[in-house]
Amino acid sequence: MKFHPQPQGGTPTPWAFPAPERGALPNGLTVLRCHRPGQQVVAVEVFLAAPLEAEPTGLDGVATIMARAFSEGTDKHSAEEFAAELERCGATLDAYADHPGVRVSLEVPVSRLPKALGLLADALRAPGFTDSEIERLVANRLDEIPHETANPSRRAAKQLSKELFPATSRMSRPRQGTEETVERIDSAAVKSFYAAHVRPATATAVVVGDLEGTDLDAILADTLGAWKGDTAEPRPVPPVTADDTGRVVIVDRPGAVQTQLLIGRIGPDRHDRVWPAQVLGTYCLGGTLTSRLDRVLREEKGYTYGVRAFGQVLRSAADGTGAAMLAISGSVDTESTGPAVEDLWKVLRTLAAEGLTDAERDVAVQNLVGVAPLKYETAAAVAGTLADQVEQHLPDDFQAQLYARLAETGTVEATAAVVSAFPGDRLVTILVGDASQIEEPVRALGIGDVKVVAG
Repeated sequence: MKFHPQPQGGTPTPWAFPAPERGALPNGLTVLRCHRPGQQVVAVEVFLAAPLEAEPTGLDGVATIMARAFSEGTDKHSAEEFAAELERCGATLDAYADHPGVRVSLEVPVSRLPKALGLLADALRAPGFTDSEIERLVANRLDEIPHETANPSRRAAKQLSKELFPATSRMSRPRQGTEETVERIDSAAVKSFYAAHVRPATATAVVVGDLEGTDLDAILADTLGAWKGDTAEPRPVPPVTADDTGRVVIVDRPGAVQTQLLIGRIGPDRHDRVWPAQVLGTYCLGGTLTSRLDRVLREEKGYTYGVRAFGQVLRSAADGTGAAMLAISGSVDTESTGPAVEDLWKVLRTLAAEGLTDAERDVAVQNLVGVAPLKYETAAAVAGTLADQVEQHLPDDFQAQLYARLAETGTVEATAAVVSAFPGDRLVTILVGDASQIEEPVRALGIGDVKVVAG
């Protein structure tokens, strides 16, 4: 039998995160464009500076209802007609509200870009916000809330926000509102929020795809360029304050066979120089199946299917201040809750005492930097990251520089960052499970005061 020679890998092609071209339309709308050869499906991300903290008192969730209503008709099309026009373009339109503001996303074949951008412009320029559609969206949101409450991971996230932030902070309350606040929302409230906060002068559009042969300037002028609005001063961003005193909160779910764990605190955002090292160290701690947490809690002890550690930016400001949620999340069976939490703390203490290994650091760099070209194969992935940079007040080359800084970060620096991010005595632990089974074992660990709340 004749064997052919084993194929050998070629020379790696240099890669860097795409650099956008920045400009602005006469109406004040900022535009970032990025030509990606071969990407025949164009992705458009529009960031609207309508943050959750701008929602009127007692109307939490109005930003979410407004975002969802953007695809429910305009002054030219009813909701049904608008959906049909999008379908004819082969386009999808989505929107959501978060602490920094509202994001509207469009994907469409490049050949249908003019028509689809026209529909997007109509949605932003003159949304319908009819009584019937707003009432339907409010009813849908009210139907979602009980399901979210029943979901252990969502319930844990809600409780962690309530524990970390003062009651006066919008961050302490559910992002999409509560039953009490959502049921107060009507079309007048949505129109008022839209009029106060949505305008081209404070918005940014990101366009990514194969733009060869496409007169994007002309298309933008005819579509988003026709959107008119007053100028406005940037909203002041209140500082983020949080109480991360070490403690445990058990959300009681009698009879639960599993316990949902969410352990978190507030840390620096992407403006901080420690961010690359923190990303690298956090990945070593719980970013993949081969990380420290999984190696102990999943592979050695068999407590869980997986535990993850991550950092998620909550909100940033133009002056470089902001905050990120640093968290560890997973689930274990009820009987293993005490031992699992104990072993998790042992992992953190061992990490602080002994540090990461060079091998762990090398694998993390390979996984984070090496797979980046695959992560950004689609126009939507590139557009989403560029829009993230916009809403977090980061320079356009931030992501490209991040990968370079990750590759340069050493083991000692990564260790110091992750130990600082997850100090054993400054973590708020949320456990959603059967309090009668897990309270005493957890209390015996001595990781902080323990209280039980209704599930």
